[in-house]
Amino acid sequence: MNIRWDPAQYGKFAEPRMRPVADLLARIALDAPTAIFDLGCGDGRVTRLLADRWPGAALTGVDSSPEMLDAARRLLPEMNFLEADLAAWTAEAPADLVFAGASLHWLDDHQTLFPRLMAMVASGGILAVQMPRNFDAPSHACMRDVAAAGPWKAKLAGKERLSPVAEPADYYAMLAPHAARVDIWESDYLHVLEGDDPVVEWTMGTGLRPYLDPLDAAEREAFLADYRARIARAYPRREAYSHQKGGVTLFPFRRLFIVATR
Repeated sequence: MNIRWDPAQYGKFAEPRMRPVADLLARIALDAPTAIFDLGCGDGRVTRLLADRWPGAALTGVDSSPEMLDAARRLLPEMNFLEADLAAWTAEAPADLVFAGASLHWLDDHQTLFPRLMAMVASGGILAVQMPRNFDAPSHACMRDVAAAGPWKAKLAGKERLSPVAEPADYYAMLAPHAARVDIWESDYLHVLEGDDPVVEWTMGTGLRPYLDPLDAAEREAFLADYRARIARAYPRREAYSHQKGGVTLFPFRRLFIVATR
């Protein structure tokens, strides 16, 4: 899927986006990996965490977005970053850690993808993955509803991704034949977001992009107006307590985690 990414928009919620990355890192029992791949490295924030955790490793960030990679190279000019489509990219040699934080849900055919990624892991190494699994939530259902309800319906046909992430047991079945151990779990985060239209701002950095990119300026404005109205009803703003600056919006978010040891 060819998406134009905006590092500044994506980075507006860097702190809550990094929480699941930290949770995944905490479950990786590797002392001194010599080679690491960061798949879907984005703007390099996750790559920096990996480099801080394992400073002796040869670390390669891989992403398909030139905009994100430019931001990553500015953040970590000493690191090796590669522009490639993860759906087709294959490592030249196995790595001790293949890490994918919030990237693989953009790719199709996980039945083929996950065993292929596992083959890039060295013996005793780890494939570590986290993906959103909240595609039935109002944040995403409202996108599909707006896309189907407006004059842009034909233009946006096929842009929806109904269930890009399978059930946890499905990933066990994909990986268990190729792994010595597979650990899979889910976490439900309750993000407390401040500011105006924070759920819309969040999704504008991720899930909304395939819907907005094909539209012209007027269509984009109308799409967002309808989406904002629906999101305001689905995620009402709450009154702030005395120690908070303003109202807050609660944004539940489920993520799937996988740590598979070769």
